[in-house]
Amino acid sequence: MPHADREFPDWQRYLERPAATGRLRATPEDFQVWELPLIEPQGTGSHLWLEVRKRSANTQWVASQLAAAAGVPERDIGFAGMKDRHAVTTQWFSIGLQEARSAEWTAWEIPDVTLLQGHRHGRKLQRGALRGNRFRIVLQDLQDGGDALESRLAALAASGVPNYFGPQRFGRDGANVRRAVQWLERGGRIKRSLRGIYLSAVRSYLFNLLLAERVRLGNWNRLVDGDLAMLDGSRSTFACSLPDAELVRRCAEFDIHPTGPLPGRSSRRGGSSPAGEAASLEQAALGRHREWVEALQRAGVDADRRSLRVVPSRLDWQLEESRLTLQFDLLPGAYATSVLRELVLTDPNTISEDT
Repeated sequence: MPHADREFPDWQRYLERPAATGRLRATPEDFQVWELPLIEPQGTGSHLWLEVRKRSANTQWVASQLAAAAGVPERDIGFAGMKDRHAVTTQWFSIGLQEARSAEWTAWEIPDVTLLQGHRHGRKLQRGALRGNRFRIVLQDLQDGGDALESRLAALAASGVPNYFGPQRFGRDGANVRRAVQWLERGGRIKRSLRGIYLSAVRSYLFNLLLAERVRLGNWNRLVDGDLAMLDGSRSTFACSLPDAELVRRCAEFDIHPTGPLPGRSSRRGGSSPAGEAASLEQAALGRHREWVEALQRAGVDADRRSLRVVPSRLDWQLEESRLTLQFDLLPGAYATSVLRELVLTDPNTISEDT
């Protein structure tokens, strides 16, 4: 099996490398996230759902603190998604109360955590059960912004951005990918939590490889013959045979998006395989890493698809002399850092290692 690149890739940008620079996360309040829930708690049931605001705290750590406060195993804590550590973020957690010592959540005190509201519900909150996330991001010490930055903002509002997995997925300097490759090569037992992190890192790396190639070719935001298209706001995919003016129109209007592979074994969710030009592009991009794909299949990971494009909605910005404030919504699984990298160069060390 080949080794991951020693120097982690700076994935191909849709726009030219930005001239503007800025400071991200000068304070946690400069990076704020609000989870957009998929459902609201019903008011009755054996699970307590809590809306939580955390500051400079890891999602998994908050889950452990809630488990300790309620006196339940951590497996009884649910949340829809991981949120950035170096930020102020608001999200929902659920606590199964069947074995709880305490449900008096208003008396719980957790450092850097505010419990905003609590309601009963009949089920545990599942991973991925959210409509998306709302972001408010402030970039300080902005330099070389001006008209060029305004043009970039207008461009991504009109075209979206490549839906790369952010550097948070790969660990500092891509360490999770290198460790994953070593584990897949040598085998052996590792912690269940690390297994999931490593497999996700490899799949995300392979997806980004294909996406970077399509960005380089200029077809990341349009269909090519044989693509599997994904309905906007859905996981549903279908095969595209071109030329087809109606499909081209729907893609241009953001109703559907081209997709790339999250490699693994065949599964219902993975759907059919791409054909024609799309299949050739994927085979060429992933050919050097065939061993990685086969290892993911042996590990029992199910294949899936991911949109190559993400479109920030409700995008708004305020550009001052040395400060840029951005607000936008993203669908689940999309990274705000993939939006930022098309606009401004920032210090990589300001990117959270949390996903």
